[in-house]
Amino acid sequence: MSLKEEDRKVLVTLELEKVDKTLAQLEVQLQGKLWEMAANRLYYALFHAVGAMLIHDSHEVGTHRGAVNKFSLFYVKTGIFTKEEGRLYSRLQQLREDGDYNCSIDVGQEEVEEKIEPTRQLIEKIKRYIADKDK
Repeated sequence: MSLKEEDRKVLVTLELEKVDKTLAQLEVQLQGKLWEMAANRLYYALFHAVGAMLIHDSHEVGTHRGAVNKFSLFYVKTGIFTKEEGRLYSRLQQLREDGDYNCSIDVGQEEVEEKIEPTRQLIEKIKRYIADKDK
């Protein structure tokens, strides 16, 4: 991605702000016990965090599947993030797609709730990664 450094910083900041907005929306979905929408918000919060990191490191974000693949290629396979974190991101994408597009699959409370804390932790790890590289 050929961006000026100032433009890159602005985009990273906007992506990280989107993470926080999306996590706030997650809370509303959880209170309403809207599990498919909660899975959607979890996925998108992580998608925007990964997007911020990709932009920060001069990689194009591209498609949703492409972002998952780039996360694996540039961050999991290099040991910056764990295989479990890579699987979490992939699973959240699948949950989001199931909830959004597949009327025969019901996204359940248990699976969504067990993904909340690991997703929050991964987002925080991504934010620290970005902040540490800016030092």
